[in-house]
Amino acid sequence: MSLLKLGIPKGSLQEATIDLMLRAGWKIALSSRSYVPTIDDPELSCLLVRAQEMARYVESGALEAGITGHDWVVETRADVIELAELVYAKQRLARVKWVLAVPEDSTIREPKDLEGKVIATEVVGITEKYLAQHGVKARVEFSWGATEVKVPQLADAIVEVTETGSSLRANRLRILDTVLESATVFIMNRGAAADPAKREKAENLVLMLQGAIAAATRVGLMLNVRREDLDAVLAALPALKNPTISSLSDADWVAVNTIIEESVVRQILPRLKAAKAQGIVEYPLNKIVL
Repeated sequence: MSLLKLGIPKGSLQEATIDLMLRAGWKIALSSRSYVPTIDDPELSCLLVRAQEMARYVESGALEAGITGHDWVVETRADVIELAELVYAKQRLARVKWVLAVPEDSTIREPKDLEGKVIATEVVGITEKYLAQHGVKARVEFSWGATEVKVPQLADAIVEVTETGSSLRANRLRILDTVLESATVFIMNRGAAADPAKREKAENLVLMLQGAIAAATRVGLMLNVRREDLDAVLAALPALKNPTISSLSDADWVAVNTIIEESVVRQILPRLKAAKAQGIVEYPLNKIVL
């Protein structure tokens, strides 16, 4: 098949995306001065592109697929196919929010109080649409970054993206409202998506990426238990689905294999031991395909 031209987001998502691709099975190598990374797949060619610009390059066909934020698809009004959500961000596996924020001591308490005010943001179109929905007329100014420091001297309010809200709190800002919730998405050019081979390649890539995301916060558990103690072990064991139970050479014993959230392992293992499980093994996962 011909190459699928894939855009990799440069900037805040770059490191997380390259790490995710590696866990999904693709190794991307970068040169410090090149925007054309190499990838160990003869059916893919990659180009580093800012997430903010990705959707319009995919729309035009300069790229056939790309990874960017849903927010940038909305902001650029690009006519692309959002093939799938890939719920990860710069710091963690989560969605992000564009929020309306003001200084802690501001008299602005709700959107209507923005009438005639100045708002700084990188997402001018999204912000103007939000204001129109609330019947508010305000001046929206494009911000090139460090938006949090622009209030109150340069703007009355900001619309800024946040994962945890920590940067806003550090800058003594108060969130008034969520303007847009967004997640990372895998997008395709409509013409490329109509090509069966390229569509299949993209969907297979998405499958592996989603599998790597699903595995990122989970681990596998294997253990042995007497049949007479199996119910007690199962009662202590949360599972992704029903655990796999296999007979052992000793008919009185079975093996249990399951997947759980890594965050609960420290609570679960003592309970399993108390329920008379033996030979408990925790192991990492690369991918989970649901």
